[in-house]
Amino acid sequence: MSAFNGEQLTLDVDKIFWNFESNKPPRSVCSEVCPPGTRMVRKKGEPECCFDCFPCAADSLECFSCPEDFWSSPQRDLCVPKKTEFLSYQEPLGICLTAASLLGTFTCAVVLGIFIYHRRTPIVRANNSELSFQLLLSLKLCFLCSLLFIGRPRLWTCQLRHAAFGISFVLCVSCILVKTMVVLAVFKASKPGGGASLKWFGVSQQRGTVLVLTSVQAAICTAWLVTYSPAPYKNTHYHNDKIVYECVVGSTVGFSVLLGYIGLLAIVSFLIAFLARNLPDNFNEAKLITFSMLIFCAVWVAFIPAYISSPGKHADAVEVFAILASSFALLVALFGPKCYIILLRPERNTKKAIMGRSTTER
Repeated sequence: MSAFNGEQLTLDVDKIFWNFESNKPPRSVCSEVCPPGTRMVRKKGEPECCFDCFPCAADSLECFSCPEDFWSSPQRDLCVPKKTEFLSYQEPLGICLTAASLLGTFTCAVVLGIFIYHRRTPIVRANNSELSFQLLLSLKLCFLCSLLFIGRPRLWTCQLRHAAFGISFVLCVSCILVKTMVVLAVFKASKPGGGASLKWFGVSQQRGTVLVLTSVQAAICTAWLVTYSPAPYKNTHYHNDKIVYECVVGSTVGFSVLLGYIGLLAIVSFLIAFLARNLPDNFNEAKLITFSMLIFCAVWVAFIPAYISSPGKHADAVEVFAILASSFALLVALFGPKCYIILLRPERNTKKAIMGRSTTER
């Protein structure tokens, strides 16, 4: 207190009696501080120093925002790191898909070994052994490329996964297309005056056709990677407390053209094989091709809506499943019957049986 005429007022705080249970002076609201995770809201109709503390809202402008890779705890008092989500090799789904991919790769290697060991037998030679070897190698690549869709997305995996997928499947379908065309050419050559058709389907022409068709897909992938390359992306829109790692395709047009080219070759192969399905029994590989391509097309037609409607890692899982399902369908439908005859019914693996002149069970 200020002195007046030489007088000074002093207060003995210890002698003051406060008529409260705590025997302490009343505490002003203004002296309170809102705890972390809350914000100060002033009371209407009362002095400015009167306020309440309310929890911070998730999008409150009066509270501090957490960094991009963090989220606010439920108490709104701490920024904690967000969980990361991607199709991992450690989770059950990733383990199952990886095991299926390795199983398909191993099966292709076994079938390739069987065909190489029995390469001089009639059933292998009659079904164009060179194209069969190329087809098995391309199927092996198809199984292996599915592994690129598993694991944390990185720039090189995002760029390589769709390029490897597109080129592998075009190589596979190109071999099937050429095999189907050869079946028709051989049938026409068996008719009077039809020998000229085989001149257009010699070994060099077959290799060249597969190379050209595959090169077109390689050019599509190159243009896509150079212009709008796929890249890893941290998606925070699906969940507030999670970061979903995914690969954005970069160019939807590029991805559509890649899939469309595979679909075009598959449809052409199916149509040619379907037209040739009623050829004599000694050319019955067209029936196997028709069945395999029907399954192949059905899988990828079902894939498109499932892929679009699946968020995050589930989109990768859907694509891996489509790759594995279509690859297994081609492997089993095209090579299953042949391996059955080679290993279990060797009496049918003769020239007479293949040419339909045998009276044995067919």
